[in-house]
Amino acid sequence: MRFVVIGAGMAGILAAIRLREAGFDDVVVYEKAARPGGTWRENTYPGLSCDVPSHFYSYSFALNPDWSRRYSPGAEIQAYFTDVAQRFGVTERTRFGQEIVRCAFADGRWHLETKDGTKDVADVVIAATGVLHHPKMPDIEGLDTFAGAAFHSARWDHAVPIDGRRVGVVGTGSSAVQIVTAIAARVGELVLFQRTPQWIMPTHNPAYSEEEKAGFRAHPEAMEEIRRATSQQFCDGFANIIGDTESPILQAMHDMCVAHLESKVQDPALRERLRPSYRAACKRLVIADGFYEAIQRPNARLVTERIARVEPAGVRTTDGVLHALDVLVLATGFHVDWFVRPMQVTGWDGVRLDDAWAHGATAYMSLTAPGFPNFFMLNGPNGPVGNFSLIEVAELQVDYVLKLVDELRRGTCRALAPSGDAMARFDAERRAAAKKTIWSTGCRSWYLDETGLPTAWPFTFDRFRTEMGTPRLEDYERR
Repeated sequence: MRFVVIGAGMAGILAAIRLREAGFDDVVVYEKAARPGGTWRENTYPGLSCDVPSHFYSYSFALNPDWSRRYSPGAEIQAYFTDVAQRFGVTERTRFGQEIVRCAFADGRWHLETKDGTKDVADVVIAATGVLHHPKMPDIEGLDTFAGAAFHSARWDHAVPIDGRRVGVVGTGSSAVQIVTAIAARVGELVLFQRTPQWIMPTHNPAYSEEEKAGFRAHPEAMEEIRRATSQQFCDGFANIIGDTESPILQAMHDMCVAHLESKVQDPALRERLRPSYRAACKRLVIADGFYEAIQRPNARLVTERIARVEPAGVRTTDGVLHALDVLVLATGFHVDWFVRPMQVTGWDGVRLDDAWAHGATAYMSLTAPGFPNFFMLNGPNGPVGNFSLIEVAELQVDYVLKLVDELRRGTCRALAPSGDAMARFDAERRAAAKKTIWSTGCRSWYLDETGLPTAWPFTFDRFRTEMGTPRLEDYERR
């Protein structure tokens, strides 16, 4: 069988490695960019780091004894993925600068086409296209009239100087918090435009000493133990209790965030403007240190009035005030509901994925969709998201995919996809469970669809492990 993997980010690198380990030699990876890395290649803004401990945010088969800190900076994570891709032979199998724009299933195989017209054929497609790489630009009047430099946080322009200048940041998610913390002491004036305040969980990010790194190299089992313990902590402390809104653990998490805000922000008026009106963990928790100190610097201002428009000189808010700026950073997130789009995918009987997803992206067990055989989406719709490692999620998903692929290898069928009945049953159960999660307790976040329903995996992470361990073959239509 021939396999095409779309994307050379974290999940694509993983898929290519595991396919080779399973004995499949005809594997090619298509990557739209010039190098691997996914979201860690796309994002290079000041202060970029992962909010998952590094020894947990690592492949289980490629633990790294040389992480510099507990939570490593983005450039270090990018270097790690580049190194793994090279060491495990993924780089040589990757066609860089080749963006897949069309996939069509015909005559028992997938027919693919790139943006430059290159064509390929595969028996199995693994879409590792990610979710945090299509920047979402805000719909703000006059944005194109700004006389200074304006760019999305995921397209940071390092040629633009910020030292001593007036810099505005739009947004208050993880990226904005990291950027503000990193640049507040460098810029002349910092203006943070806040639409919704965020709960911030305090953390400690110590550096690993050379002695500790040497210990990891000599005793790799120590890294495995850190990974195991962290996974258990994240599951018991979040992923297994999202459906129990009365959980004392969630309440303790909320209390920690409240205590962090109240102990760090001295000005009562500023403290209340930074205080969210929803429960902690309703949105993805921002895990960071130093933000509250940064926003209280003499050169920093928090603006909570809504933005009316952008003008050549800066940003004017609805109270009529013009906030003069030299640089405008748009930390406004991503199109997280695109998944494989804008790629055009056509499955059995001419069914188009855009039509199947006309009312929202869904996938059976977060991986597959009815009518699209031998097409697997890593970290796809309805998959687990939250404050834990997506590498662990992807490793479990690839194990599941390989079990299904084994059906093809053994010749029980040439193509398989979930049945419509199985999808409907799973989606009904998902929707019912989603209404009972912490994400449905009164906030607006990127976890929610247009109707306000959480789209992420609403069950326990333990159930996800179980489902990924043994595919329900009876739920699949095989031809």
